[in-house]
Amino acid sequence: MKFDIFVDSSANLTEKMIEDCGIRVISYVCTCDGKEVICYKDGNTFAQSAKDFYAAMSAGADVSTSLITQERFEAEWEPSLKEGRDVLMFTISSQVSGTNHQANLAAEALMKKYPARKIYVADSVNSSLGEGLLAVKAANLRDMGETLDTCAKWIENNKWKMNSYFTVSDLKYLRKGGRISGVTALAGTLLNIKPILKADGNGRIVMCGRVKGRRKSVAELADYYKNYAVFPEGQTAAICHCDCEDEANALADMIRQLGAKDVTVEYYDIVSGAHVGPGTIALFFMGKDRRGEQAEEAKKAAGKTMRAEGKI
Repeated sequence: MKFDIFVDSSANLTEKMIEDCGIRVISYVCTCDGKEVICYKDGNTFAQSAKDFYAAMSAGADVSTSLITQERFEAEWEPSLKEGRDVLMFTISSQVSGTNHQANLAAEALMKKYPARKIYVADSVNSSLGEGLLAVKAANLRDMGETLDTCAKWIENNKWKMNSYFTVSDLKYLRKGGRISGVTALAGTLLNIKPILKADGNGRIVMCGRVKGRRKSVAELADYYKNYAVFPEGQTAAICHCDCEDEANALADMIRQLGAKDVTVEYYDIVSGAHVGPGTIALFFMGKDRRGEQAEEAKKAAGKTMRAEGKI
């Protein structure tokens, strides 16, 4: 039986991906200087609305974001369930938003109401096209005739292999969101230090490197692709940017030179972009399992503790 695939608008899918894969988008709503901004609208040119939003941020607009509620999920899914189709829902990482929790509450409520139907809520442990590329893969599997259960199993086995790395232009947005301290932000700004961040083995956003200067930070993203992509030649990768298209295209050229067969370049979805700010560039690709790196770091930390305690 066919099933419907949904994403929240953080998935950052291009209009072509949405149309070709038959994926349904549930939009976040942000505010910009007190006015509501719908993050995704069917048929609207996303690039222009994103460009306007990031221009407003650059001019000092007060922006805020909110999660998608249980009631919204229920309203979006129920027509599919009534028509006899199951639901596969992708959400932004549960470690950066409460949206996944709201989706699970909605799934629990609707499966009681429609006991013959299945709803699978997939925590993408990522955001932006890190979430979106997983949804595209699931749609491809569905269209090949695979079941919801098979797609869910593939997601759980592979979602940690979706790597994402990004760099920002202005540290104040990371400071505002609590990702870095005020002292670090000030020092980094004065010294022109640009951080590299990633989604880690827990689905959180953490700093993984720092370089001096914007050009080096963009080139550093290409190095992460070179070092962490599995079979970098022949990969499908994606790049999102907060209104810095020329630099994003330059990064795409670097990735292609490393062998990527297909690179999508798109404006950063508004709800995620609001937390990282204008000038952000992010890179997404299938690579090494992020949990392995996490386990290695934990092992090293345990070893240091044991040595300090004189146990080894």
